[in-house]
Amino acid sequence: MTQLFAHNKKNGLTQELIEALIPMFEEASAGAIAVDRDSRITWINASYSELLGFDSPSSMIGRFVRDVIPHTRMPEVVETGKPLLLDIMEHQSQQFVVTRLPFFDEDGGIVGAVAFVLYDDLQPLTPLVSKFRRLHQDLVAARKALAKKTRGTRYSLGDFVGASPASLEVKRRARLAAGRDMPVLLLGETGTGKEVLAQAIHTVSGRAEKPFVGVNVAAIPDNLLEAEFFGVAPGAYTGADRRTRDGKFQLANGGTLFLDEVGDMPLPLQAKLLRALQEGEIEPLGSNKVVSVDVRVIAATSRNLETMMAEGSFRSDLYYRLNVLEIPIPPLRERLADLGVLCEALLEDICDGLEIRGEITDAAVSALGGYDWPGNIRELRNVLERALTMGEDNGLLDADAIFKVLPRNGSRPQSSLSPRPVRPLAQVMAEAEAQAIESALVACRGNRTRAAKLLGISRSVLYEKLARMS
Repeated sequence: MTQLFAHNKKNGLTQELIEALIPMFEEASAGAIAVDRDSRITWINASYSELLGFDSPSSMIGRFVRDVIPHTRMPEVVETGKPLLLDIMEHQSQQFVVTRLPFFDEDGGIVGAVAFVLYDDLQPLTPLVSKFRRLHQDLVAARKALAKKTRGTRYSLGDFVGASPASLEVKRRARLAAGRDMPVLLLGETGTGKEVLAQAIHTVSGRAEKPFVGVNVAAIPDNLLEAEFFGVAPGAYTGADRRTRDGKFQLANGGTLFLDEVGDMPLPLQAKLLRALQEGEIEPLGSNKVVSVDVRVIAATSRNLETMMAEGSFRSDLYYRLNVLEIPIPPLRERLADLGVLCEALLEDICDGLEIRGEITDAAVSALGGYDWPGNIRELRNVLERALTMGEDNGLLDADAIFKVLPRNGSRPQSSLSPRPVRPLAQVMAEAEAQAIESALVACRGNRTRAAKLLGISRSVLYEKLARMS
């Protein structure tokens, strides 16, 4: 029996073995072809000839294979001696699933290659492709879950959705922050996506392979914050574990520490945080040993730190240490141009794994634009989830579906203001004219000739108006 892979000069399938296998492959496949060492066709069966649009197989013998099948990779197999076990080849409007095998002579030299068309229609592969897509989706979900457990990141800069000028400026600053190993301060209302942006900065930074550790300062009792940040030495207090407990700084060593709601940090801990940032070292609770740490801090807050500094509730030295690069994140009501793409991204995420496909109409997006969004993107997601849950149109959200779940006490700010008293039109126009003249004089630094030109009136008319105003 001929050996498949001998230990002498032979290094692959022999011509005798290929010829023995051809009848079996030919019967099971939709077509078969063989070429010689020069990639010229030496044999082709009738079924493959018909697939290629030729009346007679004999008319193809001796021709260079790429003259007949332009996208074939048979010459590559002959040249390298390596098989291509599974490939999709396009021919005119058809797509074939093919396998290609080289064969050798007794001395191990390449004699030619043979190919078999496994499928001449991709439809039978649909279940396999669908299974692959499901496995890919499961893999993505598993990676997200694993990242959450191993202190990795789930978000990239693409997850901060928006194409408005305000959003593009946020992304520009985020890329700048990612390229420089410096503290970053994210300022924005709750629900604007501060943690998404923090993780995105870490993901594209030089510390991307290191841990990302986030801690919400507002969610931890004041008496536990020091232990949470700096760790606890064995037996530091009654009931403490006899093992060393690492704090967030140790866990984030080499990576990024995200301090969410840093404005809620008590003053005593602010001083210790400042020392850790300046010196690059911490002292665990109940320990006399100093531990060196290397962390990049990204802080975030929804509070006005400058006002807090003036009131004495936030240290100015810590503020200037954290605020090396400031990234203000605008609230949703200031970037309503992003509502459409935000809804698409949120609906895709909400419907992931469900049997519905979420879609939203232009009228529904307009309805969302009339709301003030005090909860920002987090509230927008909540509204979309509720609309999908209560909807009856299989995932299609129109304006009626939005109005059913949209809070009624959150209209645009101007609509909630008390109405102004109506004044005579002449009085309103006189005040507007006086304001315009005053602005022009300020812009021209008192030069009345230039101010008149800026206002589009003659200098004499300007003098008359000034006289009436005095």
